[in-house]
Amino acid sequence: MRPVIIAANWKMNTTPADAGELAATIAARTEEPEVVRVICPPYVCLAAVRDALAGTNVAVGAQNVHHEAAGAYTGEISAAALAGLATWVILGHSERRRDALESDELIGKKLARAVSSGLRPILCVGEMLAEREAGRAVEVVAAQLHGALAGKDIETLLSAGFVIAYEPVWAIGTGRTASAADAAAMAEAIRATLSADLRWGAAAEQVPVLYGGSVTSANIGEFLAEHSIDGGLVGGASLKPDEMAGMVARAAITARARAEATGKSA
Repeated sequence: MRPVIIAANWKMNTTPADAGELAATIAARTEEPEVVRVICPPYVCLAAVRDALAGTNVAVGAQNVHHEAAGAYTGEISAAALAGLATWVILGHSERRRDALESDELIGKKLARAVSSGLRPILCVGEMLAEREAGRAVEVVAAQLHGALAGKDIETLLSAGFVIAYEPVWAIGTGRTASAADAAAMAEAIRATLSADLRWGAAAEQVPVLYGGSVTSANIGEFLAEHSIDGGLVGGASLKPDEMAGMVARAAITARARAEATGKSA
């Protein structure tokens, strides 16, 4: 059974002075062992969040990592520098693709670096509004998957706990969301691309697919009601303890229902 995951992307919010307290509050209010919880603060807040989450089962993630092990890359951060600070990492977020002009090939290199360094990756994919309106959403996302995953070893990625987040670019920070049915269809298309085009076969069904794009406690239930969606990559709402508590509580209901269904089917 795939895990149900709520991952918080704090983006460029919080400081070392307040991040720890926020993380501790969220951890205390989301104690649901059935749900995998991850908080991804800015780099400078990683130590504070790590310390605040010590003794909980909430994981810490980074928002990016460089594809090289070390070198003259001013302003970047290596996987080695994240050791002891984070165990997860977000890769290929649409804001990185847009602002840093990250290509699928580069994201694939970052994925390889992350996995080889023991970081659990969340690979983000998603289309822009014009691409969806032109009927090219599946084509665009499939191309992103091919670009990042071509030549990667399936077993290595599965062992690393590989996760994909579908985040329609037009729904990020806009207040707009994809419909649950559209998100579910894309999650199915993602696994179909892995299974057939990238020749993962049945292993594609083991990959959790999250939805990201203006996720809140008010709409998370619609997405989690879809069997092909396994949680959320949450932006702005993840900075609000009430919102996180509501989302994780709803995710726990889904996790328990899926576990019960799996037990009955077994």
